[in-house]
Amino acid sequence: MTLDEHQASSPFVSERTFSRRRSAIDVVAPYLAVPGVERLIEFLRVAFDAQLTFRSKTGTHFEVRIGDSMLMAGQHFASDLITMASYLVTGGAGFIGSHLAEELVRRGHRVRVVDSLITGKRRNLDHISGVEFLEGDLAETNVAARAVEGMDYVLHQAAIPSVPRSVKDPITSNRANIDASLNILVAARDAGVRRLVYAGSSSVYGDTPTLPKREDMPPNPLSPYALQKLVAEQYCQMFTRLYGFETVTIRYFNVFGPRQDPGSPYSGVISLFSTALLEGRQPTIYGDGAQTRDFTYVANVVDGVLRASEAPDAAGEVINVACGTRISLNDLLRVMNGIVGTNIQAIYEKERAGDVRDSQADITKARTLLGYQPIVSLEEGLKHTLDWCRAEAAATAGR
Repeated sequence: MTLDEHQASSPFVSERTFSRRRSAIDVVAPYLAVPGVERLIEFLRVAFDAQLTFRSKTGTHFEVRIGDSMLMAGQHFASDLITMASYLVTGGAGFIGSHLAEELVRRGHRVRVVDSLITGKRRNLDHISGVEFLEGDLAETNVAARAVEGMDYVLHQAAIPSVPRSVKDPITSNRANIDASLNILVAARDAGVRRLVYAGSSSVYGDTPTLPKREDMPPNPLSPYALQKLVAEQYCQMFTRLYGFETVTIRYFNVFGPRQDPGSPYSGVISLFSTALLEGRQPTIYGDGAQTRDFTYVANVVDGVLRASEAPDAAGEVINVACGTRISLNDLLRVMNGIVGTNIQAIYEKERAGDVRDSQADITKARTLLGYQPIVSLEEGLKHTLDWCRAEAAATAGR
């Protein structure tokens, strides 16, 4: 957004400025409406030794003091404000989306979330201040158009992220995973969004025996979900080639962490294991438990996605973000038993249709293009997740 556009949309109008020079605070003024900036008003009042008055369009007056000695500081302040961006997080009331929203707010950006609340939960955002929330289904074109208005970046997380659910109901998952994705691509392109980062999936690799999985491998989707994620990421690449609209696909590998819902049979295995062990129940493993996964703590994914939103050479690319390691479900259960202090054995059931045998990411491309490196190990992430599950259980019991 340009300076003039910020000034036009700001609820503050300058009542008086210095005639001798255009001071740094005049540069800052149009940005005073940016969320979080109002907290700095008192600091500016005390620190600076000259005065500028702002009159709110609602009639409220603010006085900000600035002196020649602080011009450079004011210019730096204005520069920082200019770098603040507006992000739309689709599916932002969900597991990964809420973590992205939280980190963006922490970094001082403006955040809007759109979510249908089919799988997301409004309470996932309750602890995050300043998030604009829009409830709606992105498969409706008018919802997509409203959601992207005024946004600089779109982090497209909205989906029904479940292989077994897509096998059971491919039509509903197709609407959420393909129709909504195309709508948000068209809307973002037409609204002048700088870049869209899409939440891809390692499921597109299917059961190709080569490990680790590289982005240049031919896809082999084994489920409706995997096919839908592949189609959407190919739409992203086509929009970059055909329209010049910047997109990046980040392929996720078995993401886990706090706020992953354990209350559904379609939930991730770590959230299901966590709940079972803490309740003293036997968790279920489908198959023999020797299948392997590259489990990735959610903070690693958040870091990779935010890097992808601005990395200069990433436009049009598909990039794995994971840890680059793998562990079997049997070994995972053993590690989690050790953390909890239990020795609970699994119940083994018939393997599920559409599940892949082994998964492990090659993260060379992420290192090269994004400067990405995993920041949280598997065991550390498991400890954080189990701690959160304990706290949630205690809070639920106290209600």
